[in-house]
Parts: sequence; structure tokens; C-alpha cells
Amino acid sequence: MAKRIFILAMFSRWNAALAFASYIDSNPEIARNRCVLELGAGGGLPGLVVLTDYPETVLIDNLEFNVRQNLSLDEQDRVESQGYIWGHPVDNITRALPKDASTGFHLIILSDLIFNHSQHDALLKSCDMCLASRSANDDASIAPCYRDLEFFRKAQGAGWVCEEIVTRKYPPMFPEDPGEEEVRATVHGWRMTREDVGEFPH
Repeated sequence: MAKRIFILAMFSRWNAALAFASYIDSNPEIARNRCVLELGAGGGLPGLVVLTDYPETVLIDNLEFNVRQNLSLDEQDRVESQGYIWGHPVDNITRALPKDASTGFHLIILSDLIFNHSQHDALLKSCDMCLASRSANDDASIAPCYRDLEFFRKAQGAGWVCEEIVTRKYPPMFPEDPGEEEVRATVHGWRMTREDVGEFPH
């Protein structure tokens, strides 16, 4: 059963990715001329610049295939896919940044990741290590939470400011699953910024 779920997760087009890609399409300034990292990219639908997922060959191969299928050769040159375990050192990720970039990423995408409660601390640690500077212009954007607010309470305790920015409804991905359909059909997108802006350059 675990293998089946793993393969399904890798090749599914999740509602959270659709909602986030649509949000970026409607607000292109979020990603324009910025260094963008996606953690737990899955199929890589909303990600730009550096896509990461658990370091399993089949996952990274799928990311690279999607990049080749959906981007021009010029665009492919600006995208890198690599394996990464949350909470671990980020040297390989930051090495993928352009040479003229700052020391980190301006936008970090976490799409449909926070259901994994045991990894909340590791995920926040990775965001801290990868964010270029803790200014009001540098974001970590999260979609969705499905009313699972524990991650955001933890983030606020660590100095992040959390704001819900998107609420969209889609047909539930798995209609036969238990639970209230209204909850399972709703994608909640959040924006997180650092509170301690004074300690870092804008």
C-alpha cells in the first residue's frame, strides 16, 4: 500500500499546485526576476528555478522529465532539480543560485507539504537557511493547509508572520476519502514573511 501511495503522489496533479500556479499567474511580480525555490516539488508544477524533492531517483527523474516537457531550452537552463531532505544543510541548493544572486532565495514555495506534522520543524529550518534575507519582500508561500493550522502556529512562534491569501475550491482529489467534503475540496494558500526585518538588509 505504501508503494502505491508513493507513486500516486508523485504523478498526481494536486489541487494545491493548481491553486498556487494560478495565483502566481495572476500575481507575476511575486516571481519575476527573483530566485525561487520549491521544497517537496512533486511534479514541479508551480516551481521555478530550483525544484527539490526527497532524494529518490524516480522522484527527481520525474521532475526533470516535467521540466523538459514544459519549458523551452532557454528556460530549462534556469531550472535545476535535485534531491533534498528537509532540515539538512542547504549548500547544494544555494550553489544552484545565479552567481550574481544574493546568498539565498527570495521566494520559497511549499505546496501541499504541511500534512506531515513530524517534519514541521525541519521544514521551517530549511526555509530559514534558504531565505535570502528576512525582509518584507522575501516570502515563503504555502498552499494549502486544509484547516491544519499547527504549522502556522509553530511558524509564528519562530518569528514568521503568517497571512492567508488564497482560498479556492476544487473537486476533492479522492471523493471516496472520509471527512467533510467541503474541507477536502478547499485549498488555503498562505504567505509567510519574517518578522525580524531589522536584522537583515532589505
